[in-house]
Amino acid sequence: MAERFSLKDHLFNAESLGQLAAEFSVLPGFDAEGFVAEALSGFPERELMERLEWMADCLEPRLAPDFPTMADQLQAALPPPLDPSRTDDDFGRFIHAVHGILIVRHGLEDHRDRALDLLEEATQRFSMEFYIRPFLNRWPEETLARMADWVAHGNYHVRRLVSEGTRPRLPWAKNVTIDPMAPLPFLDRLHADPTRYVTRSVCNHMNDLSRVDAHRVMDMIEGWHADGRQDAKELAWMTTHALRTLIKQGHPRAMALLGFSPDAEVTVERLTMDPPAPKIGDRVVVEIVLSAKAETPVLVDYAIGFLRPSGAVSDKVFKVKQGVVTPGKPLVLKKTQTFKGDATTYALVPGPHRLSLMVNGVVRAVLAFELRG
Repeated sequence: MAERFSLKDHLFNAESLGQLAAEFSVLPGFDAEGFVAEALSGFPERELMERLEWMADCLEPRLAPDFPTMADQLQAALPPPLDPSRTDDDFGRFIHAVHGILIVRHGLEDHRDRALDLLEEATQRFSMEFYIRPFLNRWPEETLARMADWVAHGNYHVRRLVSEGTRPRLPWAKNVTIDPMAPLPFLDRLHADPTRYVTRSVCNHMNDLSRVDAHRVMDMIEGWHADGRQDAKELAWMTTHALRTLIKQGHPRAMALLGFSPDAEVTVERLTMDPPAPKIGDRVVVEIVLSAKAETPVLVDYAIGFLRPSGAVSDKVFKVKQGVVTPGKPLVLKKTQTFKGDATTYALVPGPHRLSLMVNGVVRAVLAFELRG
């Protein structure tokens, strides 16, 4: 049997520790070998995020106890900035998150401005999105004022930090206590950014906010389309990505923003599943045939109502396709659906299930089926 992939071992190991130690070796008297040996010895019993904290624990006594001097040391040990010519998929190396941990530990309370300066530098090597959040909570006005400057920063990693660091639902990160709508002026400016790394973050942030105030989010996106500051193709992608949760919910206004009318006159000619009574672990083919009397843009999804061990039913939405139904030429769609028996997020339960076909967010047909064990 192949050895199971371990993300924590892939990210944090003797090689990555050696690189970090080499970077800190610019400091006079830094004990690189001692640091690597100590940090490596504590890895086996620690999980991914715990290893970061442990590395910071091991670095701390090897640095100056006062933050102004420590900050100079942390800055001196930073690697060169990430390639500024790239526009996406350049997150940096997780090993450099230790700088953020130490900045929060020692700079948050008494050295706010120097700490924020250092976060601005550090995020150009590895995203400081986790570590700006304690400053937003402790110093909201001052940190937001700094971010207002960063929106126009020449480095796109700093600009992205404004959007990503203020997200209300950032995975793995602590919550922020600021008004979730406070960053909207930043997002308004950043939506026209030329880099996908930034615009993707803006969209993810807007998707988070759509759970808080859907209409305010859609008002802003409508404004973006009216302003014309972003490339039309990029803005079309951004609109879809920012509204993805509302689209899954079949929100009529979100559908209309994407050009899909919930009131479209579309007929479901066929909705079948082959085999019609699948077993857990089976792959089935869902076939959908749609017709219309006029040329009609459609966004087709389906939701499967999964039976839970408690007897409750939980819907999960699956994307099918965007397309156009042409008069006299039915649109035929096929999608392979797997009923995984080893899914890690939920367990399948034998029994009655349903598949609800949605066209432009509206349920147009329901297929009942039995899922067998």
